[in-house]
Amino acid sequence: MMEWGQTILLAVVQGLTEFLPISSSAHLILMPYLFGWRDQGLAFDVAVHVGSLAAVLAYFRHQLVELWHGWWRHVTGYGESEASRLAWAVLLTTIPVTAVGGLFYAWIEAHLRDPLVIATTTLGFALLLGWADRSGSRTRTEADITWRDIIIVGCAQALALVPGTSRAGITITAGLWVGLRRRAAARFSFLLSIPAIALAGSRKTWDLIVAPGPVPWVLVLAGAAISGVTAFLCIHWFLRLVERIGLSPFVVYRLVLAVVLFWIYL
Repeated sequence: MMEWGQTILLAVVQGLTEFLPISSSAHLILMPYLFGWRDQGLAFDVAVHVGSLAAVLAYFRHQLVELWHGWWRHVTGYGESEASRLAWAVLLTTIPVTAVGGLFYAWIEAHLRDPLVIATTTLGFALLLGWADRSGSRTRTEADITWRDIIIVGCAQALALVPGTSRAGITITAGLWVGLRRRAAARFSFLLSIPAIALAGSRKTWDLIVAPGPVPWVLVLAGAAISGVTAFLCIHWFLRLVERIGLSPFVVYRLVLAVVLFWIYL
């Protein structure tokens, strides 16, 4: 049975690592090792994903309304707009991760959730993030996204199915590589998280339905709320600070985390 300390800390970690480029899976395998915790259970995983999804929906609520109206006007014949192009970009960029996840989710869960795999991807994609941050032109915004960008970022997001990659990290990396500004790459990554988290949450919800068990509802609901508040604040402050501080602090953090994981599990 989970306790309040475990609930609060795991929910805060989920809220942060879902949107920072530092890999949630690396943290979620490290924390039980450090604190001697049992697995938190599927119901809690679903709850904290719901909290993270609620946070990003709340933060981008005004832009999402604009994207919906732009997309709807486009499909009903009223012409293309900046909002419709970005809405299509979000939808189309989600196709690769949906396809790869549908085909290989079970295999990935069975074979790639190894601590050494996660340590390796945490290290490798830290270096890639640092390279993209230093070499990207950073001259464009998410309104300038092209078909080439959609393909590159979409394929990159599919790599996030490999534990330790970090969905936020790899999509921001790809965004920087195609020339987006840091803030634009982060905003596009956060918009992409909406269908990605919804799909992952739906899969976990289905797993919970077919394999029901006892649910500690008070702790689960608390976890959802804490994850949501943490994620909302994380999005807000990351977007405010990323242009000023860059991504080097997150690169260094990932490198240190990878070393810790290698030290523990080798």
